[in-house]
Amino acid sequence: METRVWHYDGRSGERRMPIIALTADQRHFVLEGDGADPGPYAFTDLKPHGTSHHERAFGLKGRPGWRITFLEFPPSEIAVQLPKQGRYGRWIDRFGLWRSVGVLAVLAALVVAVTLKLPPLIARLIPQSMEQRMGRLMVGNMGAYACTTPEGEAALKALAARLRQGDGITIRVVNAQMVNAVAFPGGQVVLFDGLIQNAQSPDEVAGVLAHELGHVAHRDGMESLVRQYGLSLLLGGFDSNISGYGNALLNARYSRKTEAGADGYAIGHLQAANVSPRPTAALFARLAKQDEQSGNAGLLLNYLSSHPLSSAREQRFAASAVKGAAYTPSLTPSQWQALRKMCADGPPAPTGINF
Repeated sequence: METRVWHYDGRSGERRMPIIALTADQRHFVLEGDGADPGPYAFTDLKPHGTSHHERAFGLKGRPGWRITFLEFPPSEIAVQLPKQGRYGRWIDRFGLWRSVGVLAVLAALVVAVTLKLPPLIARLIPQSMEQRMGRLMVGNMGAYACTTPEGEAALKALAARLRQGDGITIRVVNAQMVNAVAFPGGQVVLFDGLIQNAQSPDEVAGVLAHELGHVAHRDGMESLVRQYGLSLLLGGFDSNISGYGNALLNARYSRKTEAGADGYAIGHLQAANVSPRPTAALFARLAKQDEQSGNAGLLLNYLSSHPLSSAREQRFAASAVKGAAYTPSLTPSQWQALRKMCADGPPAPTGINF
C-alpha cells in the first residue's frame, strides 16, 4: 500500500504529494514522484513540526521550510522510525515529567524561602541613621495632632523608664480616637489617645507600649516596609513617599510569629519592671468582646486590623503572671491622670487619620 505525504521542499513553495518509502537499511527513506527531491533522508534528521502528535508533521534538520505531513497514520514500519512528539516540552521530556515536577517544587520552595528570609536581612542592613530619619519624617506628619503637657511628658518618661527603655526611643501621644499604637522605624512609638482613654489602668497601656517596643527592638516596622515595597524603598528615595510608608505601617498586619515575638518581649519587660501582665490580658479580652458588639467597629478597627486578637494571646499574658507576686502599678495615680489629660486641650485628628 502506497503511503503519500504532503511535502514542501523549502525552496519553491510548491506543495507536492510524493510517496514515502523505506530504503533497504530501513534507517532512511525516499520521496518518489510528483517532482520531489527523492533523497535519501535519514529518519534521525527529522524533527517534529508543531506541538501535537495528531499533526504528524515533520521538518528536516538544516533545511528551513522543508516539511512532510502524513495524510493518515503512517504504517508501523515507518512509524517506529519517526521521532516522538514532545508531550510537555523538550527539557521536560529529556529529564522526565516527575523528576521535573520534583525539581520545580524544590525551586518553588527556594523562592518562598528567599521571599521570607530576604526582607529581614535587608532590614538589618539598613543603616540606623537612615531608619531614624525615616521614622522622624513619618511621625513629623502627625505633629499637628501631637499632645504635650509637662506633666504628661513626665508620665511618658516615667513609663518608659519603668520598662527600662533608654536613649533612642521617642514616645508620643496623638489626639486621635483610634484604639491603636504604632511602632515606626528608628525608635518612634505613637500611642493614640483612644487607646489611653479606653484603658482602665496604666498597666494596660504599659503592656501595649511594651509590645510596640518589642516591634522596635526587632525592627519589625522596617521589615514590613521592605516586604511591601522591596528595594524601591531604598533605590527610589523614601522621602518622596513618606506618607505612603506611614499609612502602610499604620495599617500593617504583622504575622503571628512577629506578633508572638513582640508579645514575648512585652512579657519579659513587664516581669523585669514588676508590672502585672494581667491587665494587658484583660484589655485584650475586653477589646475582643467589644468588637462583637454593634457600634464599636470604627473605634476598634485599627487595633484589631493591625494587632489581631486571639484567646491564645490573652492566655499567654495571663499565664505569665507570677502567683502571689507583689506587683506595683506602672504609674502613680497622679501620673496616670496626667497621661489621660494630655490631649484634653489639643486639636483632635480627623477620623481615620492619614499621613
